[in-house]
Amino acid sequence: MGDLLLGLDIGGTKTAFVLVDTEGEILARARRPTRLGGDPRADVDDMATAALGLLAEAGAERRDLAGAGAAVPGPLDRTAGLLLQPPNMPGWDVVPVGDWLEQAFGCPVALENDANAAALAEHRFGAGRGYDDIVYLTMSTGVGAGVVAGGRVQRGAGGGAGEIGHVPVEWPGEPCRCGMAGCLEAYVGGACLEQRLVRLTPPGSQLAELAGGRDAVKPEHLVEAARAGCAFALAEMERFNDYLARGIVQIAFTLDPGVIVLGTICVAAGEDLCFESLRRKARARLWPDFAERLAIVPAALGDELPYRAAACAALGGPVRDA
Repeated sequence: MGDLLLGLDIGGTKTAFVLVDTEGEILARARRPTRLGGDPRADVDDMATAALGLLAEAGAERRDLAGAGAAVPGPLDRTAGLLLQPPNMPGWDVVPVGDWLEQAFGCPVALENDANAAALAEHRFGAGRGYDDIVYLTMSTGVGAGVVAGGRVQRGAGGGAGEIGHVPVEWPGEPCRCGMAGCLEAYVGGACLEQRLVRLTPPGSQLAELAGGRDAVKPEHLVEAARAGCAFALAEMERFNDYLARGIVQIAFTLDPGVIVLGTICVAAGEDLCFESLRRKARARLWPDFAERLAIVPAALGDELPYRAAACAALGGPVRDA
């Protein structure tokens, strides 16, 4: 058995690959679009081939691997190595990702919820450093949360802790890709937000012009148009902030973290379009002592996050000091 680890961060749109040593030092990395062809086994085999290609490029072989890990969208059965119908990966119903990757890599493979892996990464390397209790939220394709309490990731009885994207913020409400309605993800998740913008953006607005047409509008165009003063985009950003604040209030009263770290869309929107409004809206619904001790901050790792999350999935176990 060797002393290298392979890590994957499998998202609905992109997959990151890393090769690390047992201390988490990144030795090689790669990133590419997630390719879903309708056959989960073929999809996983394709990812494994890419990961082994990274290993070969680094001059190493499978016998050099001590283990591997994959950060994957929930829900999952971490113990059994199963991915269970993730809303943003159509056709992946009950997929034994752990077993298939073990067969490809010839070493033990641990699965970690992608939001947990991102939370571990921000705790160890990013905006959560110095806090024992953090919650990390991502609003990329979907919405997930990773919870670190007392320096350890919290997974819950069935591994589903942190599925904040599917708590109801309206009842009833907009349909969610998970099959429920009124979920936080239906209002602030990237895929649902994009569908809304394509449906409702006024054809002659600055937002439509920036995107090259209403049918091409994406969340990044929303941020750009809001910054340019587009009235529709500004109103949509306020709506986004309002619903996200509802989720943050639930997190704060339930978990009482020292810091909530927000990624993706929020990082792009920045203080002026997102964080100032979010803090104001959330604090108006929190008891003063909760509001005073809660920090709401942007993720710090940027483009490094998928690689660091993949590394944390490969390392597994409790959070270690950097």
